[in-house]
Amino acid sequence: MTDVRAIDLDALRRSGIEALLLDMDNTVSPHHSTTIVPEIRSWLAGLPDAGFKVRFVSNNWHDTIHARAAALGFEVVAKAMKPLPFGFWRAARELGLRLRACAVVGDQIFTDVLGGNLVGATTVLVEPLSASDLPHTRVLRRLERCIMAGRTPE
Repeated sequence: MTDVRAIDLDALRRSGIEALLLDMDNTVSPHHSTTIVPEIRSWLAGLPDAGFKVRFVSNNWHDTIHARAAALGFEVVAKAMKPLPFGFWRAARELGLRLRACAVVGDQIFTDVLGGNLVGATTVLVEPLSASDLPHTRVLRRLERCIMAGRTPE
């Protein structure tokens, strides 16, 4: 899988998923960028029409995260402290759903996938949109490469 546009939304809907809890940085927007690729922007805009509720769940705490989410027409749970469950709990509560009806979508195994699995949500791993990362994330990326050796995100 390359990016969020490759997610099989029909399969998620058939499995009972009603909402996507999306990471922002390097999942829908390149790291250190306020730009959203137009094709991803269109994909995001179509999610409500496809029957999905959407909430961004991000460890980012900068003011720009709120502006980017608002520009896309969605709310964000910032400072989520993923993989801890608090941000996921809050997002599901705000959407009026149980976490088993949510899919956590992100580019990192140790934040998005681990956190989603810990709260019982479906998880979808996508490839990061850029090679740029924070220093601590670069260390985790090395571990991810070992874990994912010979596999591709699904």
